[in-house]
Amino acid sequence: MKKFAVILCGCGSMDGSEIHESVMTLLAIDRNECEYSIFAPNDTQYHVIDHTTGQATDEKRNMMVEAARIARGQILPLEKCNVNDFDALVFPGGFGAAKNLFTYALDGKDCTVREDIANLIRTFHAQHKPIGALCIAPVMIAKVLGDVTITVGNDEETINNVLSFGSKHINTLQTGVIADKQNMIFTTPCYMLPARISDIADCAENLIEAILENIQ
Repeated sequence: MKKFAVILCGCGSMDGSEIHESVMTLLAIDRNECEYSIFAPNDTQYHVIDHTTGQATDEKRNMMVEAARIARGQILPLEKCNVNDFDALVFPGGFGAAKNLFTYALDGKDCTVREDIANLIRTFHAQHKPIGALCIAPVMIAKVLGDVTITVGNDEETINNVLSFGSKHINTLQTGVIADKQNMIFTTPCYMLPARISDIADCAENLIEAILENIQ
């Protein structure tokens, strides 16, 4: 039975991990008769958004504590994620991921990636284990690894930034998956394109199936 490490960073599209993408990823892993473990940085998230208004609040919340809502409490701090325990690594997206895991939502092409996240990506990549990324998360993979091929759908500004990292981009339609088999990078656009929740389910299912087809 294949084992997936899934990395979250809070709970909510604007300030944490995108909930639909996270849940559908877990569902897709389970429906393919695989196991998952969920991890998150045990650290304060960038900010807290009132999702009814889109406005920032004065609250402080912890990424792992908030992500535990999605994980139903079954979550571990990021430093407990050992590449030797897993067959693949997956990052759901969300605007919050582009604030907490890397700073693309704040700094664009000049973004930085949390060093613990970057190290995890490099470690899985060095062992030629698949890395999956949904929505905006592929940009983070491109930033860390450079010469890889990803998709974020067809957003021109984001594509240009990805190209500036030395990566390649392939446009795709909703629910499509781009498989860079040489680098074992698998990406799908999700909410980077107009989407229904059923599209997100299909994105996650297609991504996990593509990864499983290529696990050694």
